[in-house]
Amino acid sequence: MSRNILVTGGAGYIGSHTCKALARAGYLPVVYDNLVYGHEWAVKWGPFERGDILDAARLDEVIRRYKPEAAIHFAAFAYVGESVSEPLKYYRNNVAGTLQLLESMRANRIGAIVFSSTCATYGIPQSSPISETAAQVPVNPYGHTKLTAEWMLADGAAAGVFSYVALRYFNAAGADRDGEIGEDHAPETHLIPLAIEAALNSGKPLALYGLDYDTPDGSAVRDYVHVDDLARAHVAALDYLLAGGKSAALNVGRGKGASVLEVIASIERHTGRKVPWNAAPRRPGDPPVLVADAAQLKAVLNIDPASFAGLDTIVETAWRWHMKQHNSAK
Repeated sequence: MSRNILVTGGAGYIGSHTCKALARAGYLPVVYDNLVYGHEWAVKWGPFERGDILDAARLDEVIRRYKPEAAIHFAAFAYVGESVSEPLKYYRNNVAGTLQLLESMRANRIGAIVFSSTCATYGIPQSSPISETAAQVPVNPYGHTKLTAEWMLADGAAAGVFSYVALRYFNAAGADRDGEIGEDHAPETHLIPLAIEAALNSGKPLALYGLDYDTPDGSAVRDYVHVDDLARAHVAALDYLLAGGKSAALNVGRGKGASVLEVIASIERHTGRKVPWNAAPRRPGDPPVLVADAAQLKAVLNIDPASFAGLDTIVETAWRWHMKQHNSAK
């Protein structure tokens, strides 16, 4: 018998990959998504219920129908630039929406939640790699909303309302190895799909923000994590909580960085195409290096970051997915 898990935002990029991993682990992912950014075609491994996390009546209706054992919460707005220009939109959805979910969980006696957090809660780090004990000083409203949600989770857990694992992602990338789902954002802001698009359409060069960082090649360094490995971490966190594990906040990264120019070089190797790019000024608030200290991921969830896919695998899976979409659009 399948074990039902409520997955808010399960029609999105990371959410859909996690639903596939949940199904493989014997769970039934019940996707709850308003399709503002998600895609119904990405819901393949369980029922789909359209709804908004701010809609208490609809959320309670779905929870009562499926009686999930736990929740995995992805539903959020995640465009940093938009959060600066429209902060109240982000507080309403990311903070008030999370509060509504937690209240519905309490009312329906759901005692465990895995939360999609972010390394944006650290802001501009004072040292690298970044451990979970580093100061959390976000520099944009998106990061503020995710940190506020973490505070709600910590306070709720301290009061005995539920247990949680907050997974602080670094840079999610890549696509499903089977080619069933992949990254499809509108607008797209992530480096790898933008660079692939530039390779496929040389008339649209990639904007490379900053070549004067204090890094080996002058471009910004980030910790890229294959989306399948992120999905695996969510399932492990769920297993941990349902087995009685204590609440925790954990980084999810490889612990290794790659620069923007290294990413471009990998794409050019795998595609045999040039990635045209234009140098652009740094974006405000972009740190030169964001790399995770993910030792606690292994200590708590027994997931070794050394087992995560490397940059070349990330690029190869992303390329196959985007080529499939590119060819089907012709």
